[in-house]
Amino acid sequence: MTALESSVLVLNRLWQAVNLCSARRAFGLLYQGHAHVVHAEESDFYALDFARWAEHSRHYEGSDIVHTVSARIRIPRVILLVLFERLPSKEVKFTRHNVFERDNHTCQYCGHRFENRFLNLDHVVPRERGGKTVWENIVCSCIWCNSRKGNRTPLEAGMKLLRKPRRPRWRPLVASESGGVPEAWRRFIDVDSWKVELS
Repeated sequence: MTALESSVLVLNRLWQAVNLCSARRAFGLLYQGHAHVVHAEESDFYALDFARWAEHSRHYEGSDIVHTVSARIRIPRVILLVLFERLPSKEVKFTRHNVFERDNHTCQYCGHRFENRFLNLDHVVPRERGGKTVWENIVCSCIWCNSRKGNRTPLEAGMKLLRKPRRPRWRPLVASESGGVPEAWRRFIDVDSWKVELS
């Protein structure tokens, strides 16, 4: 994972944690003026815009830095959205990424873990037979098992699912892949209830 792919905690305007985004996305929001970096010094918090964060970064000696043509900028750990005050939806959005997370990047037929490039989504009941693109009918599958299964049900293909697909329960945040909750986030989240996997 590159530095720009690292996770950043996103707070709404009311300082409530609402999401995670990549550092790349966070920099875009900062540069456009849609967010500020939340910087903590002891018990005080400061919301710094892009220019102030870039200035602050000049004196930083850590390794979590990105280099531009003219500056070194520290990767933020927490950003505050300037206008957004809503809370996130209490439903896990159906996306390719979230299906991979639900299934732990593991083919639900052979049981092996793969990088995303070797995975795809499989309709347990094929679309041509009325299978829908919903949580309960989609599983993570390696390209080899998906090819073997083809346009058949697992039973017809002589394959067995590791577990029945289901809609994941909503969680406020999904723990980062490393499983750790960064120290900078701990003041904004209840670690015990937020350090969970998508299940």
